[in-house]
Amino acid sequence: MSKKLEITLTRSVIGRPEPQRATVKALGLKKIRQTVVHEDTPAVRGMANKVSHLVTVKEV
Repeated sequence: MSKKLEITLTRSVIGRPEPQRATVKALGLKKIRQTVVHEDTPAVRGMANKVSHLVTVKEV
């Protein structure tokens, strides 16, 4: 069984650079405290790492 990541937006994207906003949108996050579940792939890990100051990541 493959691992999954639970990613939650914890801080606002207001005032953040456009690449960070686009990364949050690509992860499927729109509102603060919204949570999405993604497969644990290097691409998703990289996106979560890029905006690590805005999200929390938990392995499920």
